Amino acid sequence: MLADRDSLLRRLHELRSEHRDLDTVIARLEDGPVDQLQLQRLKKRKLKLKDDIAWLESRLVPDIIA
Repeated sequence: MLADRDSLLRRLHELRSEHRDLDTVIARLEDGPVDQLQLQRLKKRKLKLKDDIAWLESRLVPDIIA
């Protein structure tokens, strides 16, 4: 159980890091001449990462029985 949590936390850290990196890349691309297709793909990847991050965060929160 603890190993699973550690691996989830590690993966969450990786996804957050990639999400931040994409922020930087997208900002730089928007400053110069824009390849719309590449920009669209990067933004789509960023949204996917956001969904994956939210899913992992929900897995890390313990279930609360009401």
